[in-house]
Amino acid sequence: MAWTRKVLRVNLTEGTCKPEPLNMEWATLYLGQRGLASKYLISEIDPKINALSPENKLIMTTGPLTGTPASTGGRYSVVTKSPLTGTIACSNSGGFIGAEIKMAGWDMIIFEGKSPKPVYLFLENDKPELRDASFIWGQSAWEADKLIRQKHQDPLIRIATVGRSAEQGCLFAGVINDLHRAAGRSGVGTVMASKNLKAVVVRGTKGVANIKDPKAFMEAVRKGKEVLHNNAVTGQGLPQYGTQVLMNVINEVGAMPTRNWREVHFEGAHKISGEAMHEPRASDNKPNLVTNAACFSCTIACGRISTIDKEHYTIVNKPQYWGASGGLEYEAAWALGSDTGVDDLDALTYANFLCNEDGMDPISFGATVAAAMELYQEGVLTTEQTGGLELKFGSAEALTTLAELTAKGEGFGKDIGLGSKRLCEKYGRPELSMTVKGQEFPAYDARGIQGIGLAYATSNRGACHLRGYTIASEVMGIPVKTDPLHTEGKAGLVKAFQDATAVVDSAGICVFTTFAWSLEDIQPQIAAACEGDWSMEKLVTMGERVWNMEREFNLAAGLSAKDDTLPPRLLKEPANTGPAQGRVNELDKMLPEYYQLRGWNAEGVPTSETRQRLSLG
Repeated sequence: MAWTRKVLRVNLTEGTCKPEPLNMEWATLYLGQRGLASKYLISEIDPKINALSPENKLIMTTGPLTGTPASTGGRYSVVTKSPLTGTIACSNSGGFIGAEIKMAGWDMIIFEGKSPKPVYLFLENDKPELRDASFIWGQSAWEADKLIRQKHQDPLIRIATVGRSAEQGCLFAGVINDLHRAAGRSGVGTVMASKNLKAVVVRGTKGVANIKDPKAFMEAVRKGKEVLHNNAVTGQGLPQYGTQVLMNVINEVGAMPTRNWREVHFEGAHKISGEAMHEPRASDNKPNLVTNAACFSCTIACGRISTIDKEHYTIVNKPQYWGASGGLEYEAAWALGSDTGVDDLDALTYANFLCNEDGMDPISFGATVAAAMELYQEGVLTTEQTGGLELKFGSAEALTTLAELTAKGEGFGKDIGLGSKRLCEKYGRPELSMTVKGQEFPAYDARGIQGIGLAYATSNRGACHLRGYTIASEVMGIPVKTDPLHTEGKAGLVKAFQDATAVVDSAGICVFTTFAWSLEDIQPQIAAACEGDWSMEKLVTMGERVWNMEREFNLAAGLSAKDDTLPPRLLKEPANTGPAQGRVNELDKMLPEYYQLRGWNAEGVPTSETRQRLSLG
């Protein structure tokens, strides 16, 4: 059956922890993790509430394959209403704590209310307990992790915590687990801190033994791992270079957003690429990259572990940063680097360390710094407002100083913590915010890659690549090659990617498997693990159901079809160079067809026929 069939409900206001049975009727419709937890959230909160009010809830959730031998079966998600976007937020993370929650015997943990004082949840198998967190409140995620370990003296506990940025109200704060893995997007950590919940500490020893057909499951898992191993991306590219394998690739196709999306090619990309991370430094003849790393049950191992040159200005007098920690991945390297015009690899690594240390989404942070740099270049911001900082594009010093300030919620860092939408609105230039629904774009220019523009515009959690990664098809030719400059067929492509990704996210595995796997590789694993009918047809319908359910939440929260758009820059300012030179994103050609394929009316609302077909009661 794969599920533990148990939910832990933690009422922070009352200080109670109560088990309850998992709603198995919902599980058969939404599978787990993203789908199932979203169903719980949507059923229990008013979509119009303030995301930072006690009425909001926060759910840490696993999927049925989490904690199993399925490759990448270590994923968990944090689901809540986002303070950054006002949409439903589901932020996915790897590492080891997801599997630990499952091995402690729980499918999900629902946090509700607000504690009158800082607390953390200590969960050892069936024994949950809220404990005083005064000794870690005000500490970074790294320091809190260290202090918790000192207190419990158990090297096998797994910890998820928020940093100072979340406590200070940074709207893009994430939840950090295992020191450098993160449920990083949409401000889920900000919600966690608003509840005076500093950390979740888990020790599980039960294992996962409730697989429907163990023999068939292990055979499906074996075949799946073989496919991953033999694939050029999951078996070679990602292990060697991580997601940073994309830096030079995307730059060469003319879709590298640069200096707040004013340009589509970054001349310094090669200095901050995956290849550059392998090159020995002149100072000590050691590369930035120390090794790759894997999450629980992962055979891909795309994680980066890096060091900074000890003579670099950022850490020359800071020995606490001389060791190895989570290194740059593509999205972080782009946001901190190309988007700000900074090509100093060590400066980017330092800023990334700080994002991990204090729980900031590096995509939103870097993109907001880029927006601030354009405001400064335009003369809207001056050194008087920035506390003396010269926010020039290409300034590594400005980038790293703002990382320090934003992590602590000090000085102009407080403004950066608003995110680029509110920052640009505050200073009267909203059009300079490169966001959808208030969430900052990831690292692919929608003028050079048309389909990803539609995926950005329609994403249920604001601008996001992981909700429908059409880059796989438009750039990498997976599963089929489509022309990135053409709009034909992109509505169907986006819908298919979005629905399939909802299945992957709900199962408890990593979306990176889909560079090699199709649903035909995933379906046998789910079918052997979970009781009930999990045919291909049912899985595809389930993914579509999840997408429409999220859409309905957002509509009820006050969003509408007018929010399914892109910034004026992408719709009106043509790309200045490369294959897409002279092109804008042609969203107007793709969006009506997308609505039609979705079974929505012209206002982007699911029709009654669609709701009935998908059992959306």
